[in-house]
Amino acid sequence: MSRHLSVRVGDELFEQLEAQSRRSGQSRSALAKQLLEEGLRMEQHPGIVFRADPGGRRAGLMGGPDVWEVVSALSSADGGEAESLAEIGERTGLSTDEIGAALRYYADHTDEVADWIRRVEEEAERAEANWRRGLSLLRK
Repeated sequence: MSRHLSVRVGDELFEQLEAQSRRSGQSRSALAKQLLEEGLRMEQHPGIVFRADPGGRRAGLMGGPDVWEVVSALSSADGGEAESLAEIGERTGLSTDEIGAALRYYADHTDEVADWIRRVEEEAERAEANWRRGLSLLRK
């Protein structure tokens, strides 16, 4: 279900929204909805920010890696939970608070983070296959 929300904003904010809408190719409404949702998520998850690149927008740690990277690293860590957190902290330089922020975000948005991990893994597989094909062509 979708509900309508009407918001009044000042001229400067409207112009900023309009300019960003043109840059992103999104309607003002779609952009405002995205920014409102991300802003609420950042309020609920201190230390989390959102970044954009050609692959889309994703959650990350402020001044640190993306949430999917932390979750992926924890998934591949050896040992128990405490050892894994310490190991990831040592390997990445992240504090336990930062790792905890990423895990709390993941707990609330598991499908979103899992989708990023899947997309990155698929892209890595494609890139490796292309690299191997290129090598095989050089050997002929």
